[in-house]
Amino acid sequence: MPTPPISRPGGLRHAQALADAELISSNALEEVHEVAARYSVAVTPIVRSLIDSTDPDDPVARQFVPSAEELVETPTENADPIGDDTFSPVPGIVHRYRDRVLLKLLHTCPVYCRYCFRRERVGTSEAPLSQAEIEAALAYVRSRPDVWEVILTGGDPLLLSPRRIKKVVLALDNIDHLGVIRIHTRVPVVDPDRINRDLINALAAEKAVFVVIHCNHPRELSPAAVTAIRSIIDAGIPVLSQSVLLKGVNDDVATLEALFRALVRHRVKPYYLHHPDRAPGTRHFRPSLTRGRALVDGLRGDLSGLCQPTYVLDIPGGHGKVPAGIERTVEAENGHYKVRDAKGIVHAYQDEQDGNAQFASE
Repeated sequence: MPTPPISRPGGLRHAQALADAELISSNALEEVHEVAARYSVAVTPIVRSLIDSTDPDDPVARQFVPSAEELVETPTENADPIGDDTFSPVPGIVHRYRDRVLLKLLHTCPVYCRYCFRRERVGTSEAPLSQAEIEAALAYVRSRPDVWEVILTGGDPLLLSPRRIKKVVLALDNIDHLGVIRIHTRVPVVDPDRINRDLINALAAEKAVFVVIHCNHPRELSPAAVTAIRSIIDAGIPVLSQSVLLKGVNDDVATLEALFRALVRHRVKPYYLHHPDRAPGTRHFRPSLTRGRALVDGLRGDLSGLCQPTYVLDIPGGHGKVPAGIERTVEAENGHYKVRDAKGIVHAYQDEQDGNAQFASE
């Protein structure tokens, strides 16, 4: 019997199921049903087990359980907030940066994050790219020698069967000018039982393969998630993480510090901390950029560099990601700099133009 292309995740997918699981009150049923009619809903069993339903501010629930706040949209929000459509030359490909492309193999996820920047698209179809569409996408990559890295994303590529994943990975591995294959996924955290030997073997390649997990709160790193992550690492595949700075989830220094320390403890390198994108109905998740910059600045000094991701803003309209942290080094003129240390003390620094560096404190 052939392996199905997608192994559909189980879990809670409708307002009534969420109510039966005590994740929403009966009073919220009608509003949540309205949200679920527009944006996909899925809560896996392990995610449900991490939620304290007696806590109205539970940070795990806030990420996955829909609320009436999603029905409120602002004028600055956009169905395609980072411009995927503008940079999609063929189905499945997004080519925003010269040396790398996204390959979106499917639009299905094991869970649907309530702040997702692709929330207008994910969950709308169970079908992955057809074989003809995959071949066209691969042909596009082959024809662009500047493309050095392909990032498998979606949806979640690790919902595909190991057979289909292996087929795509081998095809990419045979493109001479590629150097890196990257996989973006939430599966090891929210549906860790999927990470088995067949799936890990499907990721094997001669080229460098990196898995980048999505994790926003230290409680998401359950024992099962840690086992899944470690099995990938033990197979020789480096694992990095992406997180999103979310109001009511991780927008305080203590939670961010605990998250990044926990990731590094389990051999995962924090890679990006994203400022939330302006997707429709997500205003309640977005702290101000000023607040985000202050939080990230607060991690400096007391937190190892291993635990420091790059805080990034994806400029609305498809203009790309840029570092968004507070600048600690400012040039005045002619190589004279003001440099602020982790304690807030400002120091003068002059470039070495005659072989002598000069330092002073203010």
